[in-house]
Amino acid sequence: MSFFLTPSPYKEIENGMLWEVEGKWVVQGAVSVDIGANPSAEGGEDDEGVDDQAVKVVDIVDTFRLQEQPPFDKKQFVAYIKKYIKLLTPKLEPEKQENFKKNIEGATKFLLSKLSDHQFFVGESMHDDGTMVFAYYKEGATDPTFLYLAYGLKEVKC
Repeated sequence: MSFFLTPSPYKEIENGMLWEVEGKWVVQGAVSVDIGANPSAEGGEDDEGVDDQAVKVVDIVDTFRLQEQPPFDKKQFVAYIKKYIKLLTPKLEPEKQENFKKNIEGATKFLLSKLSDHQFFVGESMHDDGTMVFAYYKEGATDPTFLYLAYGLKEVKC
């Protein structure tokens, strides 16, 4: 199981099998600090000083140090999900196992229907048995939406 610190509200979809979380592009690294000096009065240039490198990152990818993976084709994805289900099912409590077995097929079909639109991420440790995180852009969206396989997560609220 993977641990997931809830960064923002999530929405359960596909009978609770998937958590949908909205990501946001953020600018990181560009810091403007006013120390009260007047560079032009001291013969300096306005642009003098440290050259900050501003970068745009997706908050969820950056916060959880997710590592992007190469895209899966349908055959690779089905092989991954079968292995994941086999490893996860025995770790679930009996009542969760029933619900998982009953609803995972629908969630798998949902993910397969968007397979070509997904980016694939794993945690920093890149464990083979860890959960995969899927990201895609909803129609017209500028920020990505992330999908987590909910039963493979242990929620930790901050």
